[in-house]
Amino acid sequence: MKETNKRLMLVIGSRGSRLALTQTKLIQAEIGRVAPEVETRIEIIKTSADKDVVTSLRATGGAGVFVKELEQALSRGEIDLAVHSMKDVPTAIADGLRIAAVPEREDARDALIIKQNIQDGAISGKTAPLSELPAGARVGTGSFRRQAQLLALRPDLRILDIRGNVDTRIRKMRDGEYDAVALALAGLRRLGLQDQILYTFPYDEMLPAPGQGALAIEVRADDALTNEVVEKLNHPHTALEVAAERDFLERLGGGCNVPIAVYARVKQGLLEMDAVAASPDGRRVVRDKASGDPAKRADICAALAERILIAGGREILYEFRR
Repeated sequence: MKETNKRLMLVIGSRGSRLALTQTKLIQAEIGRVAPEVETRIEIIKTSADKDVVTSLRATGGAGVFVKELEQALSRGEIDLAVHSMKDVPTAIADGLRIAAVPEREDARDALIIKQNIQDGAISGKTAPLSELPAGARVGTGSFRRQAQLLALRPDLRILDIRGNVDTRIRKMRDGEYDAVALALAGLRRLGLQDQILYTFPYDEMLPAPGQGALAIEVRADDALTNEVVEKLNHPHTALEVAAERDFLERLGGGCNVPIAVYARVKQGLLEMDAVAASPDGRRVVRDKASGDPAKRADICAALAERILIAGGREILYEFRR
């Protein structure tokens, strides 16, 4: 944090995609609300993942590819805070940095956008069940988690890898490379694209990635002034839910793009969790749930992870990593 004309200035680091900038501007506005005495500006950091238009996230594993350069800029003091999609943040935070706030979460579910001629030819109405998607439809996703759960629901679908930001993926679909794309509902809503959604997956059909729908604000641990401002944006229930999901993922030894899904929520004073481990072909799905006192989060996560592993998750993950 720097002092400019006797006012404090925070430099906020962001990736350059439209979604990343939209999310960063939301945080910028919130800082203005809770700390009007602080000025802010956004610094765009180009990450290697943004520059690489060929390599698939499946090939890289996805772990931290959108986060590393932002963390490096933060550590060097070029920015004062970084805004990430929480689902992209590795469970191990870089030395000297910390997640100072997790603002209130958007809807964590996944959604489908369908190509117009497919919709007109086979699906009636603005919304429709997944069963109305034509047999053999080509669905684009870069996520093994989505792939596994989609194929568990519809083994006939052709799941194709896809690369790029939200706008790029939708354009590729409209250009005929895919019949539908599966995306996070939160990103579509933040971009104002919710009217293009044909189907939103209920949680009993598709569980989200750990942290999906939430943002993470990362700062230097020793920057007391920035920590003081950013911590005002923390939403305790969301922070607890996301911490539980990330704890579960870490106990299973997962990264950002493994066929593991988990959703936690605080409801009527209890921490409730649903989790899935599935083979990428969708043929083996292990699902379980747990609930209990939020103060015993670690015990709840440990017990749920152990049951998933014993019920077949260990074999699924072993074969996936081979």
